[in-house]
Amino acid sequence: MSFPVVRLNEEGMREGMQIESVNISIDDKVRLLDALSATGLESIVVGSFVSPKYTPQMAQIEELLKRFTPAPGVRYLALALNQRGKERAAEFTPPLSPSPYPPSTLVHLCDTFIRRNANMTQQQEIDRWPEIVTRAVESGAPKAGIALGAAWGSNFSGHRSEGERIDIIARQHALWDDAGIPVTFLALADPMSWCMPDEVESTLSRVLERWPGITEFHLHLHDARAMALPSIYAALRVLDSRHTLFLDVTFGGIGGCPYCGNGRATGMAATEDVVNMLENMGISTGVKIDRLIDAVWLLEDVLQRATPGHVSKAGPLPRSADQFYDPNLPLIETHAEAEHFKLGPAVAAHQMRPWREPIPAPDLREPASVTEESGLVSGGIAR
Repeated sequence: MSFPVVRLNEEGMREGMQIESVNISIDDKVRLLDALSATGLESIVVGSFVSPKYTPQMAQIEELLKRFTPAPGVRYLALALNQRGKERAAEFTPPLSPSPYPPSTLVHLCDTFIRRNANMTQQQEIDRWPEIVTRAVESGAPKAGIALGAAWGSNFSGHRSEGERIDIIARQHALWDDAGIPVTFLALADPMSWCMPDEVESTLSRVLERWPGITEFHLHLHDARAMALPSIYAALRVLDSRHTLFLDVTFGGIGGCPYCGNGRATGMAATEDVVNMLENMGISTGVKIDRLIDAVWLLEDVLQRATPGHVSKAGPLPRSADQFYDPNLPLIETHAEAEHFKLGPAVAAHQMRPWREPIPAPDLREPASVTEESGLVSGGIAR
Protein backbone atom coordinates (compact mmCIF):
# COMPACT_ATOMS: atom_id res chain seq x y z
CA MET A 1 0.00 0.00 0.00
CA SER A 2 1.40 3.42 -0.95
CA PHE A 3 0.85 6.41 1.29
CA PRO A 4 0.69 10.15 0.64
CA VAL A 5 3.43 12.53 1.60
CA VAL A 6 2.42 13.76 5.08
CA ARG A 7 3.20 17.28 6.31
CA LEU A 8 2.60 17.98 10.00
CA ASN A 9 1.55 21.46 11.04
CA GLU A 10 2.00 22.03 14.79
CA GLU A 11 -0.89 24.13 16.13
CA GLY A 12 -0.26 23.92 19.88
CA MET A 13 0.87 27.54 20.27
CA ARG A 14 -2.28 28.80 18.57
CA GLU A 15 -5.05 26.20 18.75
CA GLY A 16 -3.78 25.03 22.12
CA MET A 17 -3.01 28.32 23.80
CA GLN A 18 -6.24 30.01 22.67
CA ILE A 19 -8.24 27.81 25.05
CA GLU A 20 -5.80 27.94 27.95
CA SER A 21 -5.46 30.46 30.76
CA VAL A 22 -4.63 34.05 29.85
CA ASN A 23 -2.24 33.93 32.81
CA ILE A 24 0.31 31.72 31.04
CA SER A 25 3.39 33.94 31.07
CA ILE A 26 5.22 35.10 27.99
CA ASP A 27 8.35 33.49 29.45
CA ASP A 28 6.62 30.11 29.44
CA LYS A 29 5.32 30.62 25.91
CA VAL A 30 8.84 31.39 24.71
CA ARG A 31 10.12 28.21 26.41
CA LEU A 32 7.38 26.13 24.81
CA LEU A 33 7.92 27.54 21.32
CA ASP A 34 11.68 27.05 21.58
CA ALA A 35 11.12 23.45 22.75
CA LEU A 36 8.87 22.74 19.76
CA SER A 37 11.43 24.32 17.44
CA ALA A 38 13.97 21.70 18.56
CA THR A 39 11.80 18.68 17.69
CA GLY A 40 12.30 18.55 13.94
CA LEU A 41 8.75 19.71 13.18
CA GLU A 42 8.84 21.50 9.85
CA SER A 43 5.83 23.80 10.36
CA ILE A 44 4.75 25.56 13.58
CA VAL A 45 1.88 28.02 13.98
CA VAL A 46 3.01 30.50 16.63
CA GLY A 47 -0.37 32.13 17.34
CA SER A 48 -3.03 34.45 15.96
CA PHE A 49 -3.14 38.11 15.06
CA VAL A 50 -6.69 38.59 16.28
CA SER A 51 -8.59 40.93 18.54
CA PRO A 52 -7.77 40.39 22.23
CA LYS A 53 -11.49 40.94 22.84
CA TYR A 54 -12.20 37.62 21.15
CA THR A 55 -9.00 35.76 22.05
CA PRO A 56 -7.16 37.44 24.94
CA GLN A 57 -4.60 34.61 25.05
CA MET A 58 -3.08 36.00 21.82
CA ALA A 59 -2.56 39.54 23.13
CA GLN A 60 1.22 39.10 23.45
CA ILE A 61 1.97 37.51 20.10
CA GLU A 62 4.26 40.36 19.03
CA GLU A 63 6.40 39.95 22.14
CA LEU A 64 6.56 36.19 21.61
CA LEU A 65 7.84 36.69 18.07
CA LYS A 66 10.47 39.14 19.29
CA ARG A 67 11.79 36.83 21.98
CA PHE A 68 11.75 33.25 20.68
CA THR A 69 14.69 31.68 18.85
CA PRO A 70 13.79 30.58 15.30
CA ALA A 71 15.30 27.26 14.24
CA PRO A 72 16.76 26.88 10.74
CA GLY A 73 14.49 25.01 8.37
CA VAL A 74 11.29 25.52 10.38
CA ARG A 75 8.39 27.33 8.75
CA TYR A 76 6.70 29.62 11.28
CA LEU A 77 3.12 30.65 10.51
CA ALA A 78 0.45 32.77 12.18
CA LEU A 79 -3.29 33.08 11.69
CA ALA A 80 -4.69 36.43 10.54
CA LEU A 81 -8.45 36.68 9.96
CA ASN A 82 -8.66 40.22 8.58
CA GLN A 83 -6.60 42.92 6.88
CA ARG A 84 -5.43 44.46 10.15
CA GLY A 85 -4.21 41.06 11.31
CA LYS A 86 -2.35 40.54 8.03
CA GLU A 87 -0.67 43.94 8.43
CA ARG A 88 0.46 43.06 11.96
CA ALA A 89 1.80 39.71 10.77
CA ALA A 90 3.70 41.36 7.89
CA GLU A 91 5.81 43.24 10.42
CA PHE A 92 7.20 39.89 11.61
CA THR A 93 7.87 38.31 8.21
CA PRO A 94 10.48 36.91 8.76
CA PRO A 95 10.61 35.01 11.06
CA LEU A 96 7.08 34.30 9.87
CA SER A 97 6.75 32.75 6.43
CA PRO A 98 4.05 33.26 3.80
CA SER A 99 1.31 30.66 3.79
CA PRO A 100 2.26 27.52 1.86
CA TYR A 101 -1.35 27.12 0.71
CA PRO A 102 -2.86 28.54 -2.50
CA PRO A 103 -5.55 31.27 -2.49
CA SER A 104 -8.74 29.55 -1.39
CA THR A 105 -12.43 30.18 -1.15
CA LEU A 106 -13.94 29.21 2.20
CA VAL A 107 -17.32 28.55 3.75
CA HIS A 108 -18.47 27.04 7.02
CA LEU A 109 -21.37 24.62 6.77
CA CYS A 110 -22.78 25.98 10.05
CA ASP A 111 -23.96 29.58 10.04
CA THR A 112 -24.29 29.65 13.84
CA PHE A 113 -20.67 28.65 14.37
CA ILE A 114 -19.15 31.25 12.08
CA ARG A 115 -21.33 33.93 13.67
CA ARG A 116 -20.03 32.91 17.10
CA ASN A 117 -16.44 32.42 16.02
CA ALA A 118 -15.81 35.31 13.60
CA ASN A 119 -18.84 37.59 13.95
CA MET A 120 -19.90 37.06 10.34
CA THR A 121 -22.48 35.00 8.50
CA GLN A 122 -22.18 32.03 6.18
CA GLN A 123 -23.60 34.17 3.38
CA GLN A 124 -20.95 36.80 3.97
CA GLU A 125 -18.30 34.11 3.53
CA ILE A 126 -19.90 33.08 0.24
CA ASP A 127 -20.18 36.71 -0.88
CA ARG A 128 -16.39 37.00 -0.54
CA TRP A 129 -15.72 34.27 -3.09
CA PRO A 130 -15.72 36.48 -6.24
CA GLU A 131 -13.29 38.93 -4.62
CA ILE A 132 -10.92 36.09 -3.64
CA VAL A 133 -11.03 34.67 -7.16
CA THR A 134 -10.48 38.09 -8.75
CA ARG A 135 -7.45 38.80 -6.57
CA ALA A 136 -6.01 35.40 -7.46
CA VAL A 137 -6.45 36.07 -11.17
CA GLU A 138 -4.86 39.52 -10.87
CA SER A 139 -1.87 38.11 -8.98
CA GLY A 140 -1.35 35.35 -11.52
CA ALA A 141 -1.95 32.53 -9.03
CA PRO A 142 -1.11 29.20 -10.75
CA LYS A 143 -3.46 27.12 -8.61
CA ALA A 144 -6.31 27.49 -6.16
CA GLY A 145 -7.94 25.85 -3.19
CA ILE A 146 -11.33 25.16 -1.63
CA ALA A 147 -12.01 25.08 2.10
CA LEU A 148 -14.94 23.86 4.19
CA GLY A 149 -15.40 24.55 7.89
CA ALA A 150 -17.69 22.50 10.16
CA ALA A 151 -17.41 19.99 7.33
CA TRP A 152 -18.99 17.00 9.05
CA GLY A 153 -21.34 18.59 11.54
CA SER A 154 -22.21 21.17 14.14
CA ASN A 155 -23.00 21.11 17.83
CA PHE A 156 -25.60 23.79 17.08
CA SER A 157 -27.31 22.42 13.97
CA GLY A 158 -26.37 18.77 13.61
CA HIS A 159 -24.86 16.43 11.05
CA ARG A 160 -23.79 17.50 7.57
CA SER A 161 -24.29 15.00 4.77
CA GLU A 162 -21.77 13.99 2.17
CA GLY A 163 -24.08 15.45 -0.45
CA GLU A 164 -23.85 18.87 1.21
CA ARG A 165 -20.06 18.68 1.23
CA ILE A 166 -19.82 17.65 -2.41
CA ASP A 167 -22.35 20.29 -3.52
CA ILE A 168 -20.53 23.17 -1.80
CA ILE A 169 -17.18 21.95 -3.14
CA ALA A 170 -18.70 21.86 -6.64
CA ARG A 171 -19.98 25.45 -6.32
CA GLN A 172 -16.54 26.70 -5.39
CA HIS A 173 -14.80 24.57 -8.00
CA ALA A 174 -17.00 26.06 -10.72
CA LEU A 175 -15.89 29.59 -9.81
CA TRP A 176 -12.24 28.66 -10.14
CA ASP A 177 -12.92 26.79 -13.38
CA ASP A 178 -14.57 29.89 -14.84
CA ALA A 179 -11.51 31.92 -13.80
CA GLY A 180 -9.16 29.45 -15.47
CA ILE A 181 -7.24 28.57 -12.31
CA PRO A 182 -6.92 24.83 -11.57
CA VAL A 183 -8.05 23.65 -8.14
CA THR A 184 -5.38 21.45 -6.56
CA PHE A 185 -6.05 21.90 -2.84
CA LEU A 186 -8.92 21.00 -0.49
CA ALA A 187 -9.08 21.87 3.22
CA LEU A 188 -11.64 20.23 5.51
CA ALA A 189 -11.96 21.59 9.04
CA ASP A 190 -13.90 20.03 11.90
CA PRO A 191 -13.95 22.54 14.78
CA MET A 192 -16.77 20.78 16.62
CA SER A 193 -15.46 17.19 16.48
CA TRP A 194 -18.00 15.57 14.17
CA CYS A 195 -15.51 13.66 12.03
CA MET A 196 -15.98 9.91 11.71
CA PRO A 197 -13.49 7.64 9.92
CA ASP A 198 -16.01 6.17 7.49
CA GLU A 199 -17.26 9.60 6.45
CA VAL A 200 -13.75 11.00 6.05
CA GLU A 201 -12.85 8.02 3.88
CA SER A 202 -16.03 8.29 1.82
CA THR A 203 -15.74 12.05 1.28
CA LEU A 204 -12.13 11.88 0.14
CA SER A 205 -12.95 8.98 -2.18
CA ARG A 206 -15.78 10.98 -3.79
CA VAL A 207 -13.53 14.00 -4.22
CA LEU A 208 -10.75 11.96 -5.83
CA GLU A 209 -13.22 10.32 -8.21
CA ARG A 210 -14.83 13.59 -9.32
CA TRP A 211 -11.86 15.97 -9.14
CA PRO A 212 -8.61 14.02 -9.66
CA GLY A 213 -6.80 17.33 -10.11
CA ILE A 214 -7.05 17.89 -6.36
CA THR A 215 -3.83 16.40 -5.05
CA GLU A 216 -3.27 18.33 -1.79
CA PHE A 217 -5.51 17.83 1.23
CA HIS A 218 -5.51 19.66 4.55
CA LEU A 219 -7.32 18.17 7.54
CA HIS A 220 -8.00 20.15 10.73
CA LEU A 221 -9.72 17.59 12.94
CA HIS A 222 -10.76 18.09 16.53
CA ASP A 223 -10.96 15.25 19.01
CA ALA A 224 -13.71 15.86 21.55
CA ARG A 225 -15.18 12.46 20.64
CA ALA A 226 -11.86 10.63 20.11
CA MET A 227 -12.26 10.28 16.34
CA ALA A 228 -9.43 12.51 15.08
CA LEU A 229 -6.68 9.86 14.97
CA PRO A 230 -8.93 7.17 13.45
CA SER A 231 -10.07 9.72 10.86
CA ILE A 232 -6.45 10.53 9.97
CA TYR A 233 -5.85 6.83 9.47
CA ALA A 234 -8.91 6.68 7.23
CA ALA A 235 -7.45 9.48 5.09
CA LEU A 236 -4.21 7.54 4.77
CA ARG A 237 -6.19 4.56 3.42
CA VAL A 238 -7.67 6.65 0.62
CA LEU A 239 -4.77 8.85 -0.46
CA ASP A 240 -1.61 7.53 -2.08
CA SER A 241 1.81 8.60 -3.30
CA ARG A 242 0.27 11.03 -5.80
CA HIS A 243 -1.07 13.13 -2.92
CA THR A 244 0.11 15.36 -0.09
CA LEU A 245 -1.74 15.35 3.22
CA PHE A 246 -1.32 18.34 5.54
CA LEU A 247 -2.34 17.53 9.11
CA ASP A 248 -2.95 20.05 11.88
CA VAL A 249 -1.88 18.57 15.22
CA THR A 250 -1.12 19.86 18.74
CA PHE A 251 1.52 18.63 21.15
CA GLY A 252 -0.16 16.95 24.09
CA GLY A 253 -3.46 16.98 22.17
CA ILE A 254 -4.54 20.30 23.71
CA GLY A 255 -6.76 22.76 21.91
CA GLY A 256 -10.25 23.93 21.29
CA CYS A 257 -12.30 26.85 20.11
CA PRO A 258 -14.00 28.81 22.89
CA TYR A 259 -17.08 29.17 20.68
CA CYS A 260 -17.73 25.52 19.74
CA GLY A 261 -19.29 24.52 23.06
CA ASN A 262 -16.73 21.94 24.23
CA GLY A 263 -13.94 24.16 25.57
CA ARG A 264 -10.73 22.33 26.45
CA ALA A 265 -12.52 19.02 25.99
CA THR A 266 -12.29 19.64 22.22
CA GLY A 267 -8.59 18.83 21.82
CA MET A 268 -6.87 17.64 18.66
CA ALA A 269 -4.93 14.56 17.66
CA ALA A 270 -1.78 14.74 19.79
CA THR A 271 1.33 15.38 17.72
CA GLU A 272 3.25 12.65 19.53
CA ASP A 273 0.47 10.11 18.93
CA VAL A 274 0.30 10.99 15.22
CA VAL A 275 4.10 10.80 14.86
CA ASN A 276 4.15 7.41 16.60
CA MET A 277 1.45 6.06 14.28
CA LEU A 278 2.99 7.44 11.10
CA GLU A 279 6.52 6.30 11.85
CA ASN A 280 5.34 2.78 12.69
CA MET A 281 3.40 2.70 9.42
CA GLY A 282 6.60 3.54 7.57
CA ILE A 283 5.73 7.19 6.92
CA SER A 284 8.68 9.39 7.80
CA THR A 285 7.99 12.63 9.70
CA GLY A 286 11.48 13.87 10.51
CA VAL A 287 10.34 14.49 14.09
CA LYS A 288 12.55 13.54 17.03
CA ILE A 289 9.91 11.97 19.24
CA ASP A 290 12.11 12.09 22.33
CA ARG A 291 12.41 15.88 21.98
CA LEU A 292 8.68 16.08 21.30
CA ILE A 293 7.90 14.24 24.53
CA ASP A 294 10.21 16.68 26.35
CA ALA A 295 8.08 19.51 24.96
CA VAL A 296 4.87 17.81 26.12
CA TRP A 297 6.26 17.31 29.62
CA LEU A 298 7.25 20.98 29.71
CA LEU A 299 3.72 21.87 28.61
CA GLU A 300 2.20 19.79 31.41
CA ASP A 301 4.49 21.54 33.87
CA VAL A 302 3.31 24.92 32.59
CA LEU A 303 -0.37 23.93 32.60
CA GLN A 304 -0.09 22.06 35.92
CA ARG A 305 -2.16 19.18 34.58
CA ALA A 306 -1.90 16.16 32.33
CA THR A 307 -2.57 16.60 28.63
CA PRO A 308 -4.81 14.25 26.60
CA GLY A 309 -2.05 12.65 24.52
CA HIS A 310 -0.99 9.04 25.07
CA VAL A 311 2.53 8.48 23.77
CA SER A 312 3.92 11.09 26.16
CA LYS A 313 2.62 8.89 29.00
CA ALA A 314 3.50 5.38 27.77
CA GLY A 315 6.33 6.17 25.39
CA PRO A 316 6.63 5.30 21.71
CA LEU A 317 6.69 1.65 20.67
CA PRO A 318 10.00 0.09 21.74
CA ARG A 319 11.27 -1.09 18.38
CA SER A 320 14.84 -2.17 19.09
CA ALA A 321 16.66 -4.22 21.70
CA ASP A 322 18.03 -1.14 23.43
CA GLN A 323 14.46 0.13 23.86
CA PHE A 324 12.82 -3.09 25.07
CA TYR A 325 11.75 -3.10 28.70
CA ASP A 326 13.83 -5.01 31.24
CA PRO A 327 12.09 -8.35 31.93
CA ASN A 328 12.67 -7.69 35.63
CA LEU A 329 11.30 -4.16 35.60
CA PRO A 330 9.35 -3.72 38.86
CA LEU A 331 5.58 -3.68 38.94
CA ILE A 332 4.37 -0.46 37.23
CA GLU A 333 1.13 1.20 38.37
CA THR A 334 1.19 4.98 38.11
CA HIS A 335 1.75 7.44 35.30
CA ALA A 336 4.89 8.63 37.05
CA GLU A 337 6.26 5.08 37.19
CA ALA A 338 5.40 4.55 33.51
CA GLU A 339 7.89 7.29 32.67
CA HIS A 340 10.65 4.69 33.12
CA PHE A 341 10.70 4.51 29.30
CA LYS A 342 12.49 7.86 29.39
CA LEU A 343 13.71 8.37 32.96
CA GLY A 344 14.95 4.86 33.65
CA PRO A 345 13.91 2.16 36.19
CA ALA A 346 14.77 4.30 39.21
CA VAL A 347 11.32 5.93 39.04
CA ALA A 348 9.81 2.54 39.99
CA ALA A 349 12.55 1.29 42.32
CA HIS A 350 10.13 1.36 45.29
CA GLN A 351 7.81 -1.17 43.62
CA MET A 352 7.97 -4.94 44.13
CA ARG A 353 8.97 -7.79 41.85
CA PRO A 354 6.56 -10.58 42.91
CA TRP A 355 7.95 -13.35 40.68
CA ARG A 356 9.76 -16.17 42.46
CA GLU A 357 13.01 -15.93 40.51
CA PRO A 358 14.56 -13.52 38.00
CA ILE A 359 12.93 -13.66 34.57
CA PRO A 360 15.48 -14.46 31.86
CA ALA A 361 15.89 -12.05 28.98
CA PRO A 362 14.15 -13.20 25.79
CA ASP A 363 16.28 -14.80 23.10
CA LEU A 364 15.92 -12.11 20.45
CA ARG A 365 17.52 -14.31 17.82
CA GLU A 366 14.36 -16.38 17.51
CA PRO A 367 10.80 -15.19 16.79
CA ALA A 368 8.52 -15.16 19.81
CA SER A 369 6.26 -18.19 20.16
CA VAL A 370 3.16 -18.87 22.18
CA THR A 371 3.25 -22.06 24.22
CA GLU A 372 1.16 -23.71 26.85
CA GLU A 373 4.05 -23.37 29.28
CA SER A 374 4.02 -19.60 28.83
CA GLY A 375 0.52 -19.41 30.25
CA LEU A 376 -0.98 -18.26 26.94
CA VAL A 377 -3.28 -21.11 26.02
CA SER A 378 -6.50 -21.52 24.07
CA GLY A 379 -8.55 -20.50 27.06
CA GLY A 380 -7.24 -16.94 26.88
CA ILE A 381 -4.63 -14.70 28.50
CA ALA A 382 -4.45 -14.43 32.27
CA ARG A 383 -5.31 -11.08 33.84
